[in-house]
Amino acid sequence: MNAEYRHLISEGLWNNNVGLVQLLGLCPLLAVTNTAVNGLGLGLATLFVLVASNVTVSAVRRWVTPEIRIPVFVLVIASAVTAIELLMAAWLYDLYRVLGIFVPLIVTNCAIIGRAESYASRNPVPQAAVDGLAMGAGFTALLVVLGALRELAGHGTLLREAQFLFGTGAAHWKITVWPGDHGLLLAILPPGAFFGLGLLIAIKNVIDARRAGRAAQPVAAQPATAPTA
Repeated sequence: MNAEYRHLISEGLWNNNVGLVQLLGLCPLLAVTNTAVNGLGLGLATLFVLVASNVTVSAVRRWVTPEIRIPVFVLVIASAVTAIELLMAAWLYDLYRVLGIFVPLIVTNCAIIGRAESYASRNPVPQAAVDGLAMGAGFTALLVVLGALRELAGHGTLLREAQFLFGTGAAHWKITVWPGDHGLLLAILPPGAFFGLGLLIAIKNVIDARRAGRAAQPVAAQPATAPTA
């Protein structure tokens, strides 16, 4: 794999994760992640918009003058969001109702307009597509992990209401870890989202600090060898 593509993937998934590092898109991230399925649904919608907008912006970048670039970027993003909203309303209506206003609000996600401005408008289509895919995948992974943690702590389940995203055949996918009446109510309320996100950010910082510490350790001196005749 090309070194640039590896860098884009590592940046999107971990080093420059939209939610954990840039702290962008927090409104939908905190609002809909009371279950893993809800987080996955919104994450996939955001990923689609990121890839579509990055590719489109990169493709037309040579014809867009600096004076009108922001309106053009917003129009491109709004078009992609409208398309995904109509598709969800047609094929995933139950999930669409649960996510509600946060699907059209993807238009205002600073991460999407930020990637269009800072990367897609300055790079060719293949790199822009990989950047959108990596950033979207990192955001989606964070939504799913946060949703799973909150669902597990609050409801004692995983994959609750999976049929909203995967169809009626997924109704039996729900895993019950403990009875719901023993769950932590705070986890599924808005304050629980802040606590959960803070915990994930702290875990990432600890992992990064340990990795940096290992990388900074001096290499053990090699024993000197006697010169050969």
